[in-house]
Amino acid sequence: MPPDSPMNILSRLHMPLCVLRLACTGALRCARLGARCVVMSRVPVAALQPIAACAALLRALFDANGRALASERADFCREVMKVASPGRVRLLAARTRESLIDQRLHFGRQRRFDEAWPDLQRIAGLLAQAIGQIRRDAPGSPVIVSPFHYVSQYANIYVIDDLRVKLGLARIGVVSGMPRDLYGSDGAMIPDIDVLYTYDQNNRSGLGLQVARSLRRHGVVVVFADVPPYTLHRYPMETVGVSIFGSAARIHNGVFRMGGPLGAVLLPFYLCFERGRFGGTVLEPIRLADADAPQRVAQQIEQALRGNFESSLVTGHPSLYAFAAAK
Repeated sequence: MPPDSPMNILSRLHMPLCVLRLACTGALRCARLGARCVVMSRVPVAALQPIAACAALLRALFDANGRALASERADFCREVMKVASPGRVRLLAARTRESLIDQRLHFGRQRRFDEAWPDLQRIAGLLAQAIGQIRRDAPGSPVIVSPFHYVSQYANIYVIDDLRVKLGLARIGVVSGMPRDLYGSDGAMIPDIDVLYTYDQNNRSGLGLQVARSLRRHGVVVVFADVPPYTLHRYPMETVGVSIFGSAARIHNGVFRMGGPLGAVLLPFYLCFERGRFGGTVLEPIRLADADAPQRVAQQIEQALRGNFESSLVTGHPSLYAFAAAK
């Protein structure tokens, strides 16, 4: 084939074109993230809920999947919880509101690392007081702080980061199944948090050991104890039988299996968000070695769902806690 044939010319151009395409794709992504950072870091927090509601109305008009999800959550309210639904628009807006809050927190800290969130700091203060009381009542008992899945995972993590400061800890471990680096480097925004990733393919079997080490080293670790079985369908979780809303249910057994032998105390809490303000409810501590600990956690999961259903990040699956794949 002649060296100046069209095929030879194209083959020589192929690699430079691929490099150029990758460079352009990366540049466009950086530009989009930069523009999003400029906008989202300056959005007033009070505007997030109205924006989410408007987006939900538009989604209800054009997105059949969104309408089905809202109907599913409304059915859960009526059929399982036996309470009136908060309204389909509010239920549909929850996911959008979560994303907006996540971005406002992440990009706000990216623009100004020392940006203060007094509401979240106040909740961290309540948790620090509760941990202090646990340590007075049961000296030497490690504490597993358990944020339930409400409002925003970024907000939960920011509460934990401030709790770390209030407890005087250099670092704190958090077990999380959240996708990483959605809006940029999470590690740069929360450098003092050791994220123990649930879906880590390289060290999944060592996750329990990592949690135990972190608990022994710092005396406090963070585990989301209300995670429903369906979220780990790729890696079926070990569950324990309980009753939720008067029916048989299954919840994650890992926190009891790890915390019970160590004499750990579980301290759950959940967030709420209304009119641009964060609130929080700190629930009663539970000794994980107690025989009734799983049912008490189940009752707290039920209490949180009754009090703050529309802000739940895990509802929207027909089974929720009613079914678990065999491990």
